[in-house]
Amino acid sequence: MPKAARHTHASFGAAVGHWRDALELTDRDRLRITTPPSHILGLLNIVTALETGAWLRLHRRFDLDGMLRHIEADRITVEMAVAPIALALASHPKLESYDLSSLRYIMWGATPVTPSVAETVTRRTGVGWVPAYGATELPVITCNPIGAARLDRAGRAVPGVSLRVVSLETGQPAGPGEIGEIQARSDSLMAGYLPAGATAEAFCDGWYRTGDVGYLDADGWLRLTGRSKEMIKVRGFQVAPAEVEAVLHGHPAVADCAVFGIPDVADGEAVIAAVTPDGLVDPAELITLVGDRLASYKRPSRVVLVDEIPRLPSGKVLRRVLKEEYGRASVD
Repeated sequence: MPKAARHTHASFGAAVGHWRDALELTDRDRLRITTPPSHILGLLNIVTALETGAWLRLHRRFDLDGMLRHIEADRITVEMAVAPIALALASHPKLESYDLSSLRYIMWGATPVTPSVAETVTRRTGVGWVPAYGATELPVITCNPIGAARLDRAGRAVPGVSLRVVSLETGQPAGPGEIGEIQARSDSLMAGYLPAGATAEAFCDGWYRTGDVGYLDADGWLRLTGRSKEMIKVRGFQVAPAEVEAVLHGHPAVADCAVFGIPDVADGEAVIAAVTPDGLVDPAELITLVGDRLASYKRPSRVVLVDEIPRLPSGKVLRRVLKEEYGRASVD
């Protein structure tokens, strides 16, 4: 069942300060909020804009052309995007017809950045991206520096947040470049869950267990590779869905995709890719593409073509839905 994350005025106030400083927001900025106000990102954006004195526009529902028209007419300086919005921007046939020159950047959150999609938008608009990473429990964890962002990283820990990575097998701190669970602590950390019984397992020695998997490099940059519950184990090897998805997104005929695992008698789990095509695409070609770019055990056993990838309003893929739909079918 869903849990409620319980914040205090102090913890959420700390998160607002972290967000304002990370995005370098001032009262001269003009923001338009397309992320749902019921989601932590929407709520954080609204409160941060009010706290900063920035100009703010809200919308009843998302409409891509309406969004682009308002960026142009209102001279919006900071836009927020999740994966479905980024995908829609990249594929918009008349994107170049809108004047988006007022934008300082577009912030990408809620899911790991798909570089090919982000690069397409930047090439067509001249606007760069600022990837950031957070959670309802700890709203601002990392952010890329403004003007020096990297699409392959979620950024560095924002001032006031401490980060560490621990081994998925031993629970011991991992070294630079070693993959494990991402843990964090900060004054912006939630007070706990409701129901309260779910709180204890969310912490380890005072560190919040994000459940996300990735690594920190020697310079403190964080790379996200997946969720611990979403990692696919093939013949004892860990496969991160996001890594395979990044390769698939690089194919010009892939509009959207999601990778998940289903039980397999021989290998433990099999890698399955659900793909929304943009034109004609051969599933065998996509399987070969992944096999050429990644280790052989990360190659999908099957590619299924779907009309739409099921997602939450935040952009997160509903892999459970895909597993229920395609997990019953035998793997070729």
